[in-house]
Amino acid sequence: MVAGFSVQRLESSSLDIQSFCQLQSEQLTSQYPIFFARVVYHNSWRKIHEEVINYAQNQQPFSQKTLAYLRSEEWLSDYPPAFTFHEVNLKNLKAISYICPIGYKNEKPEYIQVIAHQHLSTNLQKYVKLSAMLLSKYVDVFRENGRQKSEIKLLEEILHRVGHQLRNSLALIGLHAHNLYLKLQDNPCQEQAIIVRNSIEDLDTHLTELLDCGQGAKLRISLQDLRSVFAESIKYLQPSIDQKQLKILIPDTSTTLAIDRCQIKQVFDNILSNAVHFSPNLGTITCSWQIFQDEVLIKISDTGPGLSTEELQKIFNPFYSRRRGGTGLGLTIAKKIVLDHQGSLWAQNLSGGGAQFSLILPRTVKKL
Repeated sequence: MVAGFSVQRLESSSLDIQSFCQLQSEQLTSQYPIFFARVVYHNSWRKIHEEVINYAQNQQPFSQKTLAYLRSEEWLSDYPPAFTFHEVNLKNLKAISYICPIGYKNEKPEYIQVIAHQHLSTNLQKYVKLSAMLLSKYVDVFRENGRQKSEIKLLEEILHRVGHQLRNSLALIGLHAHNLYLKLQDNPCQEQAIIVRNSIEDLDTHLTELLDCGQGAKLRISLQDLRSVFAESIKYLQPSIDQKQLKILIPDTSTTLAIDRCQIKQVFDNILSNAVHFSPNLGTITCSWQIFQDEVLIKISDTGPGLSTEELQKIFNPFYSRRRGGTGLGLTIAKKIVLDHQGSLWAQNLSGGGAQFSLILPRTVKKL
């Protein structure tokens, strides 16, 4: 007997936790002799424990007194390990009750409770345990999705605030540059005022592009060659690479990804820029990727000093920078872009020295 959901369908499902628990409880009560199913889970959004209850067809609901007794968990004298199946004694209830724990969140248990007319067969016990494991997987995916959405929202707010502040400063500098230009008629310094004014306009354009990179709603997805995007970023950094005489290793093979080329290039620009900055003269930067059926694992490593414990914890935090004079937004924006592409980005130290940034990108962007 197999539960009716595959992991692939589970991960792409748009069901919320309550709806999924309802569906699971309905499946359980459709299996005779189970006539009652109760799913207790922790709602990470509301930060409280909730329950879903379902009865088999033609089964009379329990009284409020009985439900209150079940919710009191007086019968739960010992909480067994997750995904194990146990019979529990309920007072004043002749039916047979079982519990299958899922986890333990905020000092309260999560579990599936089923009540049956008679003892469950081995196959039905396995079915309940499989339902608990599937529910646990779904809850983990849902929580991670919620965490990423919260992180994306926070980063969007930060970028919006920073962009507003920078635009105000640029506008003020641009106004002074324009006034200087007007006052320096027939003066050799007028050309310098023009350069300042034009530079301000260029900065404003770049700021707009940067802020667009921080907005998932503005993704312009198209099929792009991964190696060519890398090559473009390397070309952009070539003067610094040549200055340090660095060796850049990049695979000869490639693959296509459904990405926003401008934004993913911004990710590579930021990671490679850090790798170049922290690499010693004559060092090596290695870029590699591993192609799977639905996603690509990309790694960028250097031979620099690596990352401290503090840096590993804070490196993607807004305004935290390892580079003197850095804004602390480059890697924050990079992670935001990867999250918008429904991917993952993390950093670690290599056993042989140096730092490595790894990111996973889906080969096609999935619908949320």
